[in-house]
Amino acid sequence: MRKIPFAMSGVTAAISLALFSGAAQAQITLKLHHLLPPKAPAHTKMLAPWAHDVEKASGGKVKIELYPAMSLGGKPPELINQVRDGVVDIVWTVNGYTPNLFPRSEAFELPFVHTNNATATNLAMRDMFNSGAIAEDFKDVKVMFLHVHAGQGIQMADKEVRKPDDLKGLKMRIPTRTGAWIIEALGAAAVSMPVPALPQALSKKVVDGALIPWEIIPPLKLQDVTKFQIEGPNHVRFGTTTFQVSMNKNTWAKLPPDVQKAFDANNGEARWRAVGKVWTDSEVGGIAVAVKHGNKHIELTEAELQPFKDKLEPVVQRWIDEVKSKGIDGKALVDQARALIAKYSK
Repeated sequence: MRKIPFAMSGVTAAISLALFSGAAQAQITLKLHHLLPPKAPAHTKMLAPWAHDVEKASGGKVKIELYPAMSLGGKPPELINQVRDGVVDIVWTVNGYTPNLFPRSEAFELPFVHTNNATATNLAMRDMFNSGAIAEDFKDVKVMFLHVHAGQGIQMADKEVRKPDDLKGLKMRIPTRTGAWIIEALGAAAVSMPVPALPQALSKKVVDGALIPWEIIPPLKLQDVTKFQIEGPNHVRFGTTTFQVSMNKNTWAKLPPDVQKAFDANNGEARWRAVGKVWTDSEVGGIAVAVKHGNKHIELTEAELQPFKDKLEPVVQRWIDEVKSKGIDGKALVDQARALIAKYSK
């Protein structure tokens, strides 16, 4: 696929939208860029169906071209700047790849705020975005929808983990700063890297393991470089990662009202629910691949999970204290997030 030179910042949207003039309008073509392979569930089950639904709702007036695996150039942490600068029209990206840029939404990444229900957490995020509680984080883009994945499981290359001390002195991959705090609280060293780099890092022993969900096992073939997958009872996880699908604000502003309406019609509560289900359902296939390969799937008991909770609760307070310097009431955000997740989990 042809790569877009980054010196052409702002050109993509201008070219795509130049077709608005003239008596016979051509189809509007928008480029969506993301980091994962084309076989990843995020591509096949979330982004591609969403694009199709928007195109259908627009009556064929808009075409959304998907470019997976950073095929338009750059590295995953650059995605948010690509969409803000207009290098691409839409991105799907990890908020935590750009530390400090999305501080409010980090509340959902903290340990045991999200536990095991991606749909409930998505709806809680939606409420807090719509109410303005976390909207300031996203003022430079037009949000289509936000979401989390199913949550951070512990995936290990060689070592079985059943208690926090089992991680002491090891190197663990995590994509976000809140995840790094989790790793450090468990006595391990945090290694930050985008997820596509993980298989090689595991195979070369750059890291001993990672906090990451099961859905990514098949597309990255993690079953070949890990032996253990560990989670809490009833699929409880050790935090999560937040994501966004967002459009360049100028691109949005230039879309005809009926095309904007097509997007709005497909970005409502039903979409946020459906995305949560995609990530939850994808876990089943992911862990099945690992188990079939011979990996050991460990589900901790409540008694085994409690020491992890004890070790990780100070991470929440660390975050509350840290964001206070930015004028953010972190405790209020955590309390609201937990209350809404509990509400939508019923």
